[in-house]
Amino acid sequence: MLETVEKKRLLNKWDASVATDMSESEKLLYRSNLLGSDKRITNYGGGNTSAKVMENDPLTGDPVEVLWVKGSGGDVGSIKMDGFATLYMDKLRALKGIYRGVEFEDEMVGLLPHCTFNLNPRAASIDTPLHAYVPRKHVDHMHPDAIIAIAAAQESKALTAEIFGDQIGWLPWKRPGYELGLWLEKFCHDNPEAKGVVLESHGLFTWDDDARACYELTLDVIQKAMDWFDAKTADIPAFGGLVHDSLPASDRRSIAARLMPAIRGMVSGRQHMVGHFDDSTAVLEFVNSANLKPLAALGTSCPDHFLRTKICPLVVEFDPAAPDVDAVLAGLQAQVAAYRDDYAAYYDRCKRPDSPAMRDPNAVVYLVPGVGMITFAKDKATARISGEFYVNAINVMRGASAVSEYQGLPEQEAFDIEYWLLEEAKLQRMPKPKSLAGRVALVTGAAGGIGSATAERYLSEGACVVLADIDADALTKTTEALGKRFSNDVVRQVVMNVTEEAQVSRAMEDAAVEYGGADILVSNAGIASSSPIEETSLALWQKNMDILSTGYFLVSREAFKLFRAQGMGGTVVFIGSKNALAASPNAAAYCTAKASELHLARCLALEGAGAGIRVNVVNPDAVLQGSKIWQGEWLDQRASTYGTDKAGLEEMYRERSMLKRSVLPQDIAEAAYFFAADTSAKSTGNIINVDAGNAQAFTR
Repeated sequence: MLETVEKKRLLNKWDASVATDMSESEKLLYRSNLLGSDKRITNYGGGNTSAKVMENDPLTGDPVEVLWVKGSGGDVGSIKMDGFATLYMDKLRALKGIYRGVEFEDEMVGLLPHCTFNLNPRAASIDTPLHAYVPRKHVDHMHPDAIIAIAAAQESKALTAEIFGDQIGWLPWKRPGYELGLWLEKFCHDNPEAKGVVLESHGLFTWDDDARACYELTLDVIQKAMDWFDAKTADIPAFGGLVHDSLPASDRRSIAARLMPAIRGMVSGRQHMVGHFDDSTAVLEFVNSANLKPLAALGTSCPDHFLRTKICPLVVEFDPAAPDVDAVLAGLQAQVAAYRDDYAAYYDRCKRPDSPAMRDPNAVVYLVPGVGMITFAKDKATARISGEFYVNAINVMRGASAVSEYQGLPEQEAFDIEYWLLEEAKLQRMPKPKSLAGRVALVTGAAGGIGSATAERYLSEGACVVLADIDADALTKTTEALGKRFSNDVVRQVVMNVTEEAQVSRAMEDAAVEYGGADILVSNAGIASSSPIEETSLALWQKNMDILSTGYFLVSREAFKLFRAQGMGGTVVFIGSKNALAASPNAAAYCTAKASELHLARCLALEGAGAGIRVNVVNPDAVLQGSKIWQGEWLDQRASTYGTDKAGLEEMYRERSMLKRSVLPQDIAEAAYFFAADTSAKSTGNIINVDAGNAQAFTR
């Protein structure tokens, strides 16, 4: 049966008490957010909404009819008022007088800015004419799986009539644009009683002259399709039935953790890619089915699905009944290369004289029987959303193939959308990627001042960060704060003791499953102790060695394994200490462990260079603000050593420095960023002292 999230009826969320005093444009926003809150109604970024509203012209003060329509690239679920384009309806209607025909329809997009109302900077989308020319005040265009399953069936027109009668019409496939807007207008004039239309291989349009009625109509039409599928397909095995059993969840995750770094290395030639793993019920049902390969080869139908998932997925050759990951990895390079060759052949078959150059030929979606789905894209959000869109496609294939025969977009149509000049122009307008875009970092000691500051610096430059710390409560607070600021997509946490091999190994596995691998290790977990040598116990000595030497060895060893699996280099940054180079009284255990850490970095720099793995050290001194090691006993001990109190210790360190300046966590983070970024691509085995100047710690 067709089941996008779970078998629940769509909920009418319209609250009249909330909407009563809203303007028509505010009701449009309200309606849009309600529709976008349920992925069974439309996927992220999919579909659009509009309202024709009377406004006062800013120049004449006269009332004019204005189209409010979701702007280019927006998402109805999260859109705000400034996400809508506003255009004069009289000017939009005037465009019909200068339209030169379907072969020139793309030039109409360039005329839409001339219709802008009130100097609104929000760009109008390609779907603007589809809303403008429907002669109703409120229009919804959604991409529900249940409707697209009808739209993607070979008997799409007949099924639409069977389910909806004359209430909802049907139009054959036509690429979104000006001509389709005219088709919709003609349909409305020819069928004045119709309440909407199914667009073949695309989606649903519904309309009304009242905002609430339009919203409720959209829900009713989608629910009717869902109910019809439930009744029609209840006893039909999905996708021809199951031929594989899913592996246990822990095994699925472990296998994904091995496959994803290898795939990431193979597909990151043009830029670092970020991965996403999905082993949801819908995905497993598809990847374990008899019809996986023939259906996957057909590709997706809805243009929104296709643009995010490419022409088709790559089905990884894997037998869950006899799982041999080593064999899969051995053959994966050939599979990925074959996909690239097939994509290049597709490009050559379909390209036109003015087509943009071929883009990245690697697959976006990787389907693994018994395991799940892996997606790769330029950032985590895009990888996740691409996976969500392919789940939509799975739901569509399930429904269409159960009641008819599923059909993807014709190859040439798919190519013309993927390499549409208007789509290319949109891509060219995108901002330049940040310096760490596509990079994944794992930071130990991430809940402390230096760790969290470093994570924040990396996130600000576009990286994804896995935060690791032994303090679960502090780690959760740090993760929530950074997730709120930068989005939950780019921040993950793992409670980890750097001295426990199993926990360190699990953290690297988490990085592999959550993001596809890792590029940067910041080894920052810390401890500090102070006592005269006569009073230093063996336990205290060993604790320093365990965390500051052995711990750094363990996380580096596992990071090296991951870096080598990817085959794309890597960066290790040790957060050391001035004390690695300069001795301090009453701190033999700490200073010795830090010196060991420093020499470990030098050894690793030698070992990693051949694989493009760089290892460098940042040596801080006296970073008191936000530092967990400067809390409690250590602070008391150092204050006692230097004959001052807590309040005077920071001042003492500042005056002791050559530059007479305090060293802050953000200063260390800046140095850690330098070693992670490409600006230091030719640096390894190096040390940066960030200590405000200490002659004893000079490296020469």
